[in-house]
Amino acid sequence: MRERPWLRGVRLPPERLAGGRRALKAAVHPVTEAVRARRRLAWLNEAGMRIGTTLDLRRTAEELAGFTVPELADGCAVDLLESVLRFQEGDRAGGEPGTPELRAMAVSEVPGLDLAPDSVGEVAVYTADRLVRTCLTTRKPVLVARMEGTDFDAVAASPRAAELLRRAGVHSYLAVPLIARGVLLGLADFVRAGSRAPFTRADVALVMELASRAAVSIDNARLYGREREHVVTLQRALLPRSSPSTPGLDVSTCYAPADDPAAVGGDWFDVVALPSGRTALMVGDVMGRGLAAAATMGRLRTVARTLMGLDIAPERLLARLDLAARDLEEDQVATCLCAVYDPYGSTFRIASAGHPPPLLTGPDGTTAFLDLPVGAPLGTGVIPYDPVDLTVPDRGRLTLYTDGLVRSHGADLAAQLERLREAVGEGVPGDGSGCRVVAERVGGDRSDDAIVLVAGARPLGPGGDVYVRTLPPDGKAAGQARTAVREQLVAWGLQDLVDTTELVVSELVGNALRYGNAPGELRLLRDERLSVEVSDSGPDLPQIQHADVSDESGRGLQLINMLCRRWGSCRTPAGKVVWAEQDLPVRATPAGPR
Repeated sequence: MRERPWLRGVRLPPERLAGGRRALKAAVHPVTEAVRARRRLAWLNEAGMRIGTTLDLRRTAEELAGFTVPELADGCAVDLLESVLRFQEGDRAGGEPGTPELRAMAVSEVPGLDLAPDSVGEVAVYTADRLVRTCLTTRKPVLVARMEGTDFDAVAASPRAAELLRRAGVHSYLAVPLIARGVLLGLADFVRAGSRAPFTRADVALVMELASRAAVSIDNARLYGREREHVVTLQRALLPRSSPSTPGLDVSTCYAPADDPAAVGGDWFDVVALPSGRTALMVGDVMGRGLAAAATMGRLRTVARTLMGLDIAPERLLARLDLAARDLEEDQVATCLCAVYDPYGSTFRIASAGHPPPLLTGPDGTTAFLDLPVGAPLGTGVIPYDPVDLTVPDRGRLTLYTDGLVRSHGADLAAQLERLREAVGEGVPGDGSGCRVVAERVGGDRSDDAIVLVAGARPLGPGGDVYVRTLPPDGKAAGQARTAVREQLVAWGLQDLVDTTELVVSELVGNALRYGNAPGELRLLRDERLSVEVSDSGPDLPQIQHADVSDESGRGLQLINMLCRRWGSCRTPAGKVVWAEQDLPVRATPAGPR
């Protein structure tokens, strides 16, 4: 500025100087406040982008603590209610008195500052003399602008922690509740230390706005977790809780829900014990997500289980299941793979309705995908389905799965299938963790729920739990069948069942001679029950007839129905099989799997 000589030596009166300063301050104040307001708004906008990036409670709490340090405070801790962590509702404002139980979720401090906060994951205990207790009970912020004397004991969790606060130079404290939609979710508290200015009322208003926005993100994560928990609970309730006894087959199953609740709901599996020691295995996947898919899955599984209980061949089962799927109002389709295992000969009969191919692992660990004719998905109306018969060596494994194991948005399907083959070849744990272990080996984004079912073939036992004999196609068949039954039951130590079983097998062979052209094979199976089975080439399935007093025939199946625990029949490619089961004497019941 150019010097003005005429002003040299002029002194303004003090009152004019003071007035000028006040005028300058009054003129500058609106500008300063506007700048501060813009900075606060920009900071809150940045918080909206950096807090709540995921729908995970712990991660959201960590983002809140990390965002405020060191910009706002030197230390921050976030605690959430236990009910919120269980995806339940928090405490509503004005609720019952008392301090709810909280758990430490996130802690952030500037480097070198040791404040000894509650350890993350531990229950946070707040006694009546703690300032945090006041924040929780009043649902209002608590501010200690300048800490002194007993304030440290009111803030810290223990005398040792209070001493650490003093040594660290902490001088200001602020605690704010986390409230969203009128519900208390937890709290966040902050400290300042060293040369930083203490918290002010303006800071309280700013932090309350930040806490309000963060609380909405935390509540969204809670609602998300609750929805996922409900869908997963429904899904698990619709799946079998345990597997039945499977002679000659060790079956292990596991289910892993997707991380996204909207992606859960469509996968199912089932294991059904069939007559003569056979076992039906099924894995399916409804092409839908969420509760609607879970409901459809439950209906299809119920129909499928009923059909499997009737001992229907896999290809016919899928055809009937296709009709059932077309009748559903949801108009959804599903993939499905059904396999029936016969321990005599270690054979599988498999049919597929648009499902990924199973994996066969040999005793040496070599694993390969099975080449199956893949039919159309259920509900599309494109039938029939072509079955494949497969012999599995002892200690071989058949692995069924759903496509959630290999589905990935960022990886090639062929590469994922190859990783799955290698992962299954390394072995699948049978303790229920198989899905997680295999999914970790395969990799991918886990955008869908997944099921793994592993069926391992094993010998039926050194004692010979299966007896098979071919019967002659004439009147000698009944006598030979009774003799074979008597000798085999004595060898098994089942003398108490000889008389009843001889009568049952006589009736079965007689029906085969009269209505089934001729008997084929006699099969006895000893497992949890004694099963007697006679095959023939006749197409008609037997039914119990109403016999009058004067009738000389028609009572055979009535006798079998009264003497046995259950009986039934099923069609085979060569005709049909009629079977009957009896309970074993307690002392003769075989010990568990060998």
